Amino acid sequence: MAKVKQITAKEAAALVKSDMTVMIGGFMTNGTPLTITEEIAKRDDVKDLTVVCNDAGFQGVGTGALLAKGQIKKLIATHVGLNKECGQKYSAGELDLVLQPQGTLAEQIRAAGAGLGGILTPTGIGTTVAEGKQVVNVDGQDYLLEKPVHGDIAFIQGFVADESGNIRYKGSTRNFGYLMASAADTVVVEVEKIVPAGEIGPEYVETPYVFVDYIVLKEEA
Repeated sequence: MAKVKQITAKEAAALVKSDMTVMIGGFMTNGTPLTITEEIAKRDDVKDLTVVCNDAGFQGVGTGALLAKGQIKKLIATHVGLNKECGQKYSAGELDLVLQPQGTLAEQIRAAGAGLGGILTPTGIGTTVAEGKQVVNVDGQDYLLEKPVHGDIAFIQGFVADESGNIRYKGSTRNFGYLMASAADTVVVEVEKIVPAGEIGPEYVETPYVFVDYIVLKEEA
């Protein structure tokens, strides 16, 4: 089995171009590849990103680092209350903010990875979430059609990778990571250690190597 390409966090950040849709794993930075996001935030030539993540991170940390740098044009997330800068930029008209129910966003990402045309959900019916969206009635029940969310590139955090690119997570750091790995054209995983192929038992592989393009060893950042 071939080895997946190992790169540095700086090389990972260099894969990002302006106007890309970037998926970033994590829940309040738990599961966010912080070394990579720090390197992206250092780049002055990257702007107008659409970022898909659970939240806006903390002020200046994770997704919040890109927000503080002014690199995010549109943010698709489930909540942003932990980063007051997000609200400030939205109120000032500097940020296009799309808030989705958490389960809905997870399913939209899953739908992209599975090649589906969307999902039907009752969540949001009769609220502002439904504005501008198609309503589909199935057996007398109204559902919102939520379209897939796809990324040009995804940055996620794993715990351990083997040399082929199979990934195992640590506890709840898994969150959106394994979904995003299936829904982006290019996938970069930051890990704490790399082991020989086969050392991760097959029952512990949570993201298979076929979804992973690059791995970044955190210590090498």
